[in-house]
Amino acid sequence: MRPTLALIKREFTAYFFSPIGFVTLAVFLLVTGRLFGVTMNLLTEPGPRGTEFPMQSLLGDEKFWLVFLFIPPLLTMRLLAEERGSGTLESLMTAPIRDWQVVAGKYIACLMFYVVLWLPTLAYLPVLLDMDPQTWQPRIDCWPVLTSYLGAFLAGAMFLAIGLFVSSLVKSQLVAAMIAMLLSLVFVVAAFWRPDYDTGSLTTKLVTFISVPEHFRRDFTRGILDTRHIVLYATITLLCLFLTVRSLEARRLR
Repeated sequence: MRPTLALIKREFTAYFFSPIGFVTLAVFLLVTGRLFGVTMNLLTEPGPRGTEFPMQSLLGDEKFWLVFLFIPPLLTMRLLAEERGSGTLESLMTAPIRDWQVVAGKYIACLMFYVVLWLPTLAYLPVLLDMDPQTWQPRIDCWPVLTSYLGAFLAGAMFLAIGLFVSSLVKSQLVAAMIAMLLSLVFVVAAFWRPDYDTGSLTTKLVTFISVPEHFRRDFTRGILDTRHIVLYATITLLCLFLTVRSLEARRLR
């Protein structure tokens, strides 16, 4: 356990000594800040031009997810690709640490930094929840906010696992980021497909099932927890982590 904790500490602190970490944080806050401003305008709009679910304006927008696609690959591209490119992966694999511990350490560190990205957005909650300035009690339902943050965590965990797996296959960080982005695009681009025929068709159901922006637009931002979305995120996350471990094991056997 001690080697894993040491690896987590090393990888997590590395984000704060790398320009990638600060650039990612700046871009993320810029996008969420812009969407928060749009949400503020909608909250003050009367009638149908306003919004009933503020989190829907933040996380239910396809444009947010198009920008979000760049975040996980940037965070994961260096985790194993850099080790392979510099030749330090061999040294790490000869250390007294198992392959699954290497994957767990790097993944947990990356996931922790991903959580750090979302922490500044908590400053938006007093406005989004219409909190009473004296009692700090929210005047609107908190559940859509909780489900939205839970969904963002689970979806991010899935995209990070995809990026980590790709990073274990290639030596170039740039190639790792591009491939991870293309694979993640499958779960986002479906949201832009608007069928003109029966919405109950098999194709439409499949597209809706894998489309992350649709999950947030229809469910998470409305306070709905659909177990199908959670199963999808958890399954792909565990599968990618398992394949990453197998990738390191295959390299050790060469």
